[in-house]
Amino acid sequence: MTADPFGTAALRGAVLDAWRGSPTRFREDANAEEDLHFGGYRDRLLVELAQNAADAAAHAGERERGRVRLAVVDGELRVANTGAPLDAAGVAALASLRASAKRESGTVGRFGVGFAAVLAATDAPRIVSTGGGVAFSAERTRAEVAGVPELADELAGRGGAVPVLRLVWPVEPGEPPPPEGFTTEVRLPLRQDVDADALLASCAEQAGDLLLALPALERIEVADRVWWREGELDTGRVVVHDGEDATRWLVLRRHGRLAEPALSGLATEARERPEWTVCWAVPVGGDDDPRPVTEDVLHAPTPTDERLSLPARLVATLPVEPSRRRLLPGPATDAVLDAAAAAYPDLVLATPAGRRTALVPLPDFPLSEVDGVLRGRVLEELRRAEWLPAATGERLLAPSVARVLDAPVDELAPLLAEVVPELVAPEFSAPAHARALTALGVPRLTPAEVAAALAGLDREPAWWARVYAALLTWVEADPSAREELGALPVPLVDGRVVTGPRDVLLPEADRAALDALSGQSTVDYPGFGAPDLGGLRVAHPDAAHPLLERLGARRAGPAELLEALREPVERGVDDAEAGVDAAPLTETVLLLADRAGLRPGELPWLSALAMTDADGEVCRADELVLPGSALLDVLAEDAPLRELSEEYARRWPASLLTAVGVLDRFPLLVDETPGGPDHDLADEEEWWASRPTPPERLVAVRDLDLVAEDAWPAALRLLAADPDTRRALREPGYTTWWLARHARLAGRPPRHWRLPGADDLAGLYEVIPPGSAADLDPAVLVAAGVRERLAVADAEDAADLVRRLGDPDRLVAPGVALRAHTALAQAVADRVVDPAEVDPPDRVRTLTGAAVPADDAVVLDVPWLLGVLDPGRVVAGGRAESLAELLDLPLAADEVVGEVRGAGRELDWSDLDGVADACGLTGRALPEDPLVVHERLVVRVADGDVAVPWWVDDDGVLHAVEDPTGLSRALAWALGRWDDRHLLAALLADPHGPSPVTYLG
Repeated sequence: MTADPFGTAALRGAVLDAWRGSPTRFREDANAEEDLHFGGYRDRLLVELAQNAADAAAHAGERERGRVRLAVVDGELRVANTGAPLDAAGVAALASLRASAKRESGTVGRFGVGFAAVLAATDAPRIVSTGGGVAFSAERTRAEVAGVPELADELAGRGGAVPVLRLVWPVEPGEPPPPEGFTTEVRLPLRQDVDADALLASCAEQAGDLLLALPALERIEVADRVWWREGELDTGRVVVHDGEDATRWLVLRRHGRLAEPALSGLATEARERPEWTVCWAVPVGGDDDPRPVTEDVLHAPTPTDERLSLPARLVATLPVEPSRRRLLPGPATDAVLDAAAAAYPDLVLATPAGRRTALVPLPDFPLSEVDGVLRGRVLEELRRAEWLPAATGERLLAPSVARVLDAPVDELAPLLAEVVPELVAPEFSAPAHARALTALGVPRLTPAEVAAALAGLDREPAWWARVYAALLTWVEADPSAREELGALPVPLVDGRVVTGPRDVLLPEADRAALDALSGQSTVDYPGFGAPDLGGLRVAHPDAAHPLLERLGARRAGPAELLEALREPVERGVDDAEAGVDAAPLTETVLLLADRAGLRPGELPWLSALAMTDADGEVCRADELVLPGSALLDVLAEDAPLRELSEEYARRWPASLLTAVGVLDRFPLLVDETPGGPDHDLADEEEWWASRPTPPERLVAVRDLDLVAEDAWPAALRLLAADPDTRRALREPGYTTWWLARHARLAGRPPRHWRLPGADDLAGLYEVIPPGSAADLDPAVLVAAGVRERLAVADAEDAADLVRRLGDPDRLVAPGVALRAHTALAQAVADRVVDPAEVDPPDRVRTLTGAAVPADDAVVLDVPWLLGVLDPGRVVAGGRAESLAELLDLPLAADEVVGEVRGAGRELDWSDLDGVADACGLTGRALPEDPLVVHERLVVRVADGDVAVPWWVDDDGVLHAVEDPTGLSRALAWALGRWDDRHLLAALLADPHGPSPVTYLG
C-alpha cells in the first residue's frame, strides 16, 4: 500500500464530491486552470518556481542563502531548491484554487496558484520533498472523472481536457528523494512538444534578474551554468555572477508598513500582509559609475508586463492582478509607488557626483501608465531633494532652487559662487547633463544674466581679469555669447567701473603712456599738465584681457591711445584760440607718438596738432617747418608756412616731429581710393577735369604752389632727393601735370622746353637753357614737363603743337613737320584729342617747310594728286581725314578734279615685263584689275593740262606712263601697299623722282 503522508486521498475525495454535486464546479475549475495556464502564468515557469524556492528559504530562516538547480534528467525538467520542505498545508494549497498556504509576511508565492506555470511543460508534475511527495496527472484525473456519471457530459464537452492540479496523489513507492543538499525537487516530465534546450535557455535568461528580485535566493544553477549573488542586498552594492562574467549593481532598499487607508482596497489575505519593500537597482562600473537601464519592466517582485523607462530597475512588493502581470490599481499601489519615488534621490546620492544626472528620467513618451506616473513622481522628488553639488563644493543644492551656467566654464563658477550662491558645479554645464537638468526645470544662467549678476560689484582689477579669462572660454565655445555680454562691467584706470566694454581702451604695458593720460607723468616738461580728454575710457591695466577686445574694447597701446585722442587733436587749434592751454595735450600726443614709433603719414589727422611757431603763435603741425630745413629756402615770402619753435625742435627728435606732420620736405598725399577733387591741392579741380577717367589712386606732392618763382631749380632738386617725392615724379598724375604747367624754369613752364637730344622737336621747342636746372637728371626734367620726344598727350599738347607749326618765325624741317602732323592725326584718330577743343590755326606748315595761310592749304589724301598740286599748298602726314578735321582744312581730293586726256592701251599686269617677278619677290599675287598704259599721260585740271607719271580716274581705273617710274607707282597702289609710311617716304623724295617700289616689302 502506497504511503500517503499528506492525506491526498481525503483531498481527492473532497474535490470529486464537489464536482459530483456540482458539475458546473468542475467546469469552473477546468476553466480557471486554463486561464492560469494559457494566460497569466505562461512563460513564468522558472519565475514561479524560483519565488516558491525563495519563500521556502525564508520560511526555513535561510534568508539570502537559498539555492535552486534546474536540470533535464531522463526527459524530465527537475527543479530542486533548499529551504523548508513540503508540508500538508502546502499540498492542500497546491490542490486548491487560489488558496495559498503562505499568509506570513515577507513571502512571495509558496505553492500557490503560480504552480500552474508548470502546465506549460508537463501534464504530470511531481513534487518530492524530504517529508514525502505528491503527484498530479492529467491521465489519472481523466480516469477518475470518467467514473463519475454526473461528469460524463462535461468531460465529453471538453474533449477530455481536465483540470490537472485539482486531484493530487502520493508519489509512487520508490520515487528517489531530492538531490543531496536540497530539500525539495519539482519533477516535470516534458511533453513531446516541449524543446528541453529551448526551455533551459529561456530559464537561463531570467536567472540573473531573479537573484536581484528575490533576496532569499543566493544561487541558481541551470544545466551547466551557475549564477550567484555576492553581497547582501541591504548593503547597497551586490555583484551578480554569471560564470566568469559579473554585473555590479548599486542597490537601495527601503521597507515599511501600509497604513490603514491604503489597505482598504486590498483583499482579505493581502491586508494580512501590510509590509512593503522597495528596491532600486542600477548597474554600475567598478567606480560606481552608473550604467542606466534603457528599458525594463516593473518587478513586483518578479517581472510583470508593466514596461518602465526609468534609468534604474524597481523591485517592489506591489499589489498585482491574479495573473501577476499587471499592477492592481488602488491606494496601496499609490502608497508603495510614492515610497519608491521618495527613495530614488538616495539612490542618486549614492553615485559619484558628476554622474548623478545619468539617473534622471528624461522626457519621453511613457511606455505604460505606471511608467508615466512613476516618472512624474520620481522627477518631483528629485526636484525637491538636495543632491546637486554647489559650485563652492561645500553643500548640495535642490534642482528646484539651483541654477547652472549655460556653458561648461570651470574657472567661472567659483568666482560667481559668492554672487550666485545657488550655482551648481561647473561640470554640470556640459551638454551631457543638459537634458537631465532641463527635465528637472533647472534654469540655465545665460551670459546676459551673468553680466547682470556682476553689475555693481566692487572687486580688485585682477579679480575682474580672472572673470574675463573664464568668460573667454565661454565665448570661444559659443560665439553667440559675445552679444549677450555687452553689459559686462569694466574697471577703469581712474577707478570708475563702467557698463559694457564697447569703446573702452585696453592699455598695454607702457606705464608712461598711462601716466600721461591721467596727468601723472613724471617727465619734467615745462607747462605739462593733465590734458582734457573728455569721456575717454581706459581700462585698468590689471583688468585688461583679450575678452574685452572681443566684446568691443580697443587695444590701447600708444598708437591706439593716440587714435582715441583724435577729436581733441583735430579741434586743438580752435580750442587754443578760445583760450584753452594746448600744451598738455600736445605733450601727451608727442609722448604717445614717440612710444608708438610713429612713421610720417601714418596718422594724417595728427597734422592738426596744435604747436607754436618761432614767434609763439599757435599753428597746426602741417603749417610748420623744422628749423634749418631746406624747404624754408624755396618757399615764397607769403607762403602760409612758419618755422617751428626752437623749444619743440630741441626737446623732440626731428623724426617724431615730422611723423606728426611738421614739414621737413614737400609733403606727400596718398589716397588709395580717391572720390573727387577734395584734397585741397592747388588747381586740383582743373587737373581732375582734364582726365578722361577719374584716377584709381592719387599720389600727389603738396604745397608746390608755395614755391618762389625763382626757386624752382632748388625745389626740383629737393623733389629729386627725397625718395618718396621722386617716386611721385615717376608716376604720371597730378604732380607731373602741375609742374609742367606751373613750375618755372628760366621764366617759362617746363613744357616750353625740350631736352638737347630731342631732335624730332627741333624748331618746334627750344632746348632748356643752361643755369635753369639743365644739370638735373633728365628723368627729373622730363617728369617736371620738359619734353624729350614728340608726343601728343591731350588737347593742350595738340593746341600748343598746332600753334608752333603755324609760327612763321620758326624754322621747321619738312620731316619734323610731317612727323608732327602724323602725331596730331593719330591722337585725333585714337580719340586722345577732340578737334573741337583745339582752335583752328591761321597758318599751317606745308611740304616746302613754309608756314602759309590756312585758307590756301589742303591736306593730301591720295598720292597721285601730288603730281598736279603746288607743294607750297600741301599739308601732309598721317591720317588725312583726322588731320584735316583738326586743322579745319579741305582734303585735296575734294578740291582737285582731273580728267585723263587721250586713250591708252589696256593691259593685264601679266603682260608687263618684270611685274610677275616683283610680285613673287614680295609674296603678292598679281593684281586682278587691268592697267591702262600711256606713252605720255596728261591730266586736265582747272589750271590746264599736266603730265603725270600715274593717275586713278573717277571710275577707279588705274593709268600709268609705260616706264619704270609710272608702272612701279601704279603697281604699289594696285597691291594696296601705298599706306601712310610709303606716302611719307615718297613725299620726302622728289615727287617725280625714283619709284617707291622699295617700300613694297
